[in-house]
Amino acid sequence: MLNRVRSAVAHLVSSGGAPPPRPKSPDLSNAPSAQPAVPPEAPRSPPARAGSGSSAPAKTVEARASFSRPTFLQLSPGGLRRADDHAGRAVQSPPDTGRRLPWSTGYAEVINAGKSRHNEDQACCEVVYVEGRRSVSGVPREPSRGQGLCFYYWGLFDGHAGGGAAEMASRLLHRHIREQLKDLSCWSSQKEVTHESLVVGAIENAFQFMDEQMARERRGHQVEGGCCALVVVYLLGKVYVANAGDSRAIIVRNGEIIPMSREFTPETERQRLQLLGFLKPELLGGEFTHLEFPRRIQPKELGQRMLYRDQNMTGWAYKKIELEDLRFPLVCGEGKKARVMATIGVTRGLGDHNLKVCSSTLPIKPFLSCFPEVRVYDLTQYEHCPDDVLVLGTDGLWDVTSDCEVAATVDRVLSAYEPNDPSRYTALAQALVLGARGTPRDRGWRLPNNKLGSGDDISVFVIPLGGPGSYS
Repeated sequence: MLNRVRSAVAHLVSSGGAPPPRPKSPDLSNAPSAQPAVPPEAPRSPPARAGSGSSAPAKTVEARASFSRPTFLQLSPGGLRRADDHAGRAVQSPPDTGRRLPWSTGYAEVINAGKSRHNEDQACCEVVYVEGRRSVSGVPREPSRGQGLCFYYWGLFDGHAGGGAAEMASRLLHRHIREQLKDLSCWSSQKEVTHESLVVGAIENAFQFMDEQMARERRGHQVEGGCCALVVVYLLGKVYVANAGDSRAIIVRNGEIIPMSREFTPETERQRLQLLGFLKPELLGGEFTHLEFPRRIQPKELGQRMLYRDQNMTGWAYKKIELEDLRFPLVCGEGKKARVMATIGVTRGLGDHNLKVCSSTLPIKPFLSCFPEVRVYDLTQYEHCPDDVLVLGTDGLWDVTSDCEVAATVDRVLSAYEPNDPSRYTALAQALVLGARGTPRDRGWRLPNNKLGSGDDISVFVIPLGGPGSYS
């Protein structure tokens, strides 16, 4: 089995030289990082509809270029063409060379099956150094080698309605986090404010500043569409998992599954959306109702009693149907088909500043939050073995793969490798991507049980919590 797994890894990993370096960003460009792995300045694709993203009409823009992938993949021109091939859907991973991703991280990705013109996922893996800032009093601190901080950073960005927002976030979000973490150097112990809460606040602020930068630059830099963002920061013994969107992360520890995020969709955030529509009815433009009904109300049902629920309710009750109830519901559909204002299927993320209701001028951005939910895992509280991992995946993985199936794949793949073999984590990432993609058959990409595989872009990070790359 070991030879079969290794053979599959060798077959899937692309070879080739590194792409040319990216020009510096106009903002936050003086950010040193210990191991740069940001995507290169690259061709952009025109806006395209995405299943969990926007269904707003595409805009005609002159693309700066056609396609880009993360720099750490080191794709040759031929590798880049294979990465953009919807028919072959070759799995891409960093080359098996001496220069690995930080922390022996595993990574794999595959393009969608024709859902959008290009792969709209992006990824970033960095080791970032944070210089100390002046103290709170404004008095400069004496120079010291111990003033700075170093954090590990991983980011997955699932773009929709174009890849511009995901590409920009993959380049710059870790730099915003670095700027916010500079304040930790002048933190003094206060019983009401913990160190952990300051890191969480720094990450939340960074997401907001990233979103504001996208708003400022969306015209000049053609930052089309939006993106979900799933970010991991390791700092001073703790792992911070920040999620805004429908990507997810889990820890698999000694066979146990520990969820480290949750999805933010019209269904999971229904009450928040309805409350905003109730408090600010002008955002609904007279076209939508904040109330939810089991089905669309028909004019002939005026005056009848129908089931409904509002922003305060988890259950259902009856009300008499009035004229305003004939408006389109703010949240409609179920499961992966649920949409806000019949347009977008995620309720948190970055970008989407130009997003409008189809055939309307009504903006959707007021209902979308850029703030992540941040969960914290203390690595020092548990002795981890080399088979304990943190798995990050875009929704292309989780749409067809359960937590238990991921845990089973972790056990099956890692047991085929020696514990000190750092390539085991890339092999695991590839196995997860292959398992979600499926194999081509007469009727599309199929899983072993003949169910449809994921037709979406799939991106996976596997971060080992023990063994090679140990945080110690």
